[in-house]
Amino acid sequence: MSSAAQSEVKAWEEEITSCAHTNKLEQASSLRLQAAGLAHCSSCELTGNLWLCLTCGALSCGRKQFGGIGGNGHALEHFDATGHPVAVKLGTITPEGAADVYCYACNDARIDNSLTGHLKHFGISVQEQQKTEKSMTELQVEQNLKFDFAMTDEAGNELEPLFGPSLTGMQNLGNSCYLASVMQTVFSLDQFSPRYVLNSGSHPLLCTSDDPATCFECQMGKLADGLLSGRYAVPREPERDATTHTFAGAESDDSKKDGPVFQAGIKPSMFKALVGKNHAEFSTMRQQDADDFFRHLIAQIQTNNRGMLGPDGSAARDPTRFFQFQLEQKLQCDVCKRVKYQTQTQEALSLPVRMQPKPMQDDSTTHKTLNATGAQVTTEYEQVTLEECLDNVTAPDELQFTCPACQASRSATTQTRLASFPDVLVLHAQRFQMVNWVAQKVPVPIKVPFGELSLDRYLSSGKIAEEEELPNDEVVQATGPIFNSDAMAALEGMGFPAIRCQRALLATGNSDAEAAMNWLFAHMEDQDIDAPLPAVEPPSTSASGGPSADLIAGLVDMGFAPSQARKALRLSNNNSEAAVGWLFENTDDPGEDETPVAPGVTSTAIEQAGNTNLPAKYRLHAFISHKGPSVHSGHYVAHIYKAAQGWVLFNDEKVVKAESGMQSAESLSPFAYVYVYQPRRVKGAATRSLQSLLAEMSKAVAGPSSMRQQSAYSQQPALAQESSELGLSSAQLKLREKQKELDGFLKVEQQSAQLALYFEKIAGQTELLLTSGETVAQVASNWGNVFRATNLALASLAAKRKEAGEGESQEGILPEVLVRIPTSEN
Repeated sequence: MSSAAQSEVKAWEEEITSCAHTNKLEQASSLRLQAAGLAHCSSCELTGNLWLCLTCGALSCGRKQFGGIGGNGHALEHFDATGHPVAVKLGTITPEGAADVYCYACNDARIDNSLTGHLKHFGISVQEQQKTEKSMTELQVEQNLKFDFAMTDEAGNELEPLFGPSLTGMQNLGNSCYLASVMQTVFSLDQFSPRYVLNSGSHPLLCTSDDPATCFECQMGKLADGLLSGRYAVPREPERDATTHTFAGAESDDSKKDGPVFQAGIKPSMFKALVGKNHAEFSTMRQQDADDFFRHLIAQIQTNNRGMLGPDGSAARDPTRFFQFQLEQKLQCDVCKRVKYQTQTQEALSLPVRMQPKPMQDDSTTHKTLNATGAQVTTEYEQVTLEECLDNVTAPDELQFTCPACQASRSATTQTRLASFPDVLVLHAQRFQMVNWVAQKVPVPIKVPFGELSLDRYLSSGKIAEEEELPNDEVVQATGPIFNSDAMAALEGMGFPAIRCQRALLATGNSDAEAAMNWLFAHMEDQDIDAPLPAVEPPSTSASGGPSADLIAGLVDMGFAPSQARKALRLSNNNSEAAVGWLFENTDDPGEDETPVAPGVTSTAIEQAGNTNLPAKYRLHAFISHKGPSVHSGHYVAHIYKAAQGWVLFNDEKVVKAESGMQSAESLSPFAYVYVYQPRRVKGAATRSLQSLLAEMSKAVAGPSSMRQQSAYSQQPALAQESSELGLSSAQLKLREKQKELDGFLKVEQQSAQLALYFEKIAGQTELLLTSGETVAQVASNWGNVFRATNLALASLAAKRKEAGEGESQEGILPEVLVRIPTSEN
């Protein structure tokens, strides 16, 4: 195995530990195994995938593995018959004492710290062993690297590879398809990508980090440039033999290729290492949930955006705000009819999916699962619509609570509505159910609108004049907090008792069913798992509406930072127990600083997200699909709509046109896992004339050193007349030509290779923005940012040169440069 492959395997390896069964293993009387006895399974004729019982020395075959490795499961049968728990896989033993060890009692891979001695008991010398078979880790990495969707159309022809700007693939790092599908999707959004495209040129010049590999902004800019520039979206060149210098596998000069030539793509190793740093799951090479990663990415961006400066030196805009909207939860007592409203800011909306099995049919296309006895059963599900899923989210629900107005236990009606709409709507389809206590994805087909999805009817009208509010502080404290009704329904539908569901939601900040389910799996053996929840005291708040100093101090005394305590208490409505649970589940979250609230202004008003504009109509922009039985295994791909190419499939480094066949958007959208919708735009609304564009540039650039150039800079009648609503080709060419002149001018005047490279990037980014039709409207503000960044870069360079004694300050250059930007005389 190559050193690179060994590194991939090492990176993917789980943190395997020993257990009581390996540490206290009791072996049978000394038995020396003969070589002939190691030839095949004691119960069949299989000669590979053999496991040696470390208790009695029985040799049995394992279960079938990826890649066609055979196995009849006789090692598992041996454990069932004898109770001998620990076995080692022959062929994986190395002279260093490493090997695959499995504990059937724990049903997990383990480390045997005394493996050398345990093998010696049977006359096997570790030093004489040679590794002849792939380990379980190697097999899984190999499977994930080779995993592929059928890349053919209905006629069996290979799908057409695509190359160029915004069409760059991402290599699979062994189990990184979840990351690739999410990053391809977010960087395809016009609302998101300019934030990092523009900063990719300016930030490296101003970055204060000692190591770019640890700078989130550097890595996001690098990824933006890699995915969008098109420099890496070129056909892969055949590998040449190092000795003969001929193409590997070529029989003759005119030999035909076996199939389409794809691109090599970019390898996001640094970004993956940084974005997953210190996270219990994303720091590993295990397969992850794409929706979980999207939410983690959003949190990372928000954390790293704090204190970040944009190209103009002002606070950098937060690109996650385009995903944000507000959910409103209404609680109404069924007796006194008083109400309470609460809002939460969200970046994605999880949709419960109704799972209604169809009657069994022998000739149907069905989903295979295992029943309680391990037998395979097949199920096909009734189709649902996306609107039905949204209806499920916003449908009224019932709960019991102690009404502070009635001073008695009452039933109440709760309902969730949209208080605002996001600019980018992200929907997560909850496709899982419990099968043998294992979460498995269930392929319920969802009818998804491509052209128009209207959210108008889901907008809340807010509190009406006739409604009377419940007392503010003591709504549900006597019987406990309000639990996420959708998550409760999903968890109870999996077979979990209600008290366990409530305890899990309480421990995970009442977030969603998946987080609670993971908590339940990790705490199944807790002694108090079924104990009644303690009565919750009324939350203590400070005068500003946030958590009180006492509550924060209590968590700080437990070892948490004040910023972490503050965020945990806010998310848990000042419930200390829920806050502690959230903190233990989110140890890597830095928390939030205290934000003073002006008198008479609520924090809700400050954190307002989204808009309430009607009509709220969206079109499907992208979706992420998953192939495999569980969200923690299998393979993710992304379908993204491109104006020039139509629907494009991003399958790791393979980027193809996917308008027809099994992998088309129409075929896979009913079974997608994450959907991304963008607002429908009125024709021509996204395109502004260059006269308006340049006027905005003039405003953006105007400052103490460049104000005197404003009049000369803003008069652009000739260029503006050439622009049109649907075509900007002539204007684009002129703007690019002037940008090249600017680049050349600075090369001559500054004699700085670094600055020349910077302006080369600006030229490429300008071209990218102008060639993507819907981003033309953003070019004005983006150009303003570019020139403000230029000002900063020049000032920084001038200061450094002055310190080094290389020349005088160059602060006067920028206004002179701006005069050379296109005018009617040019």
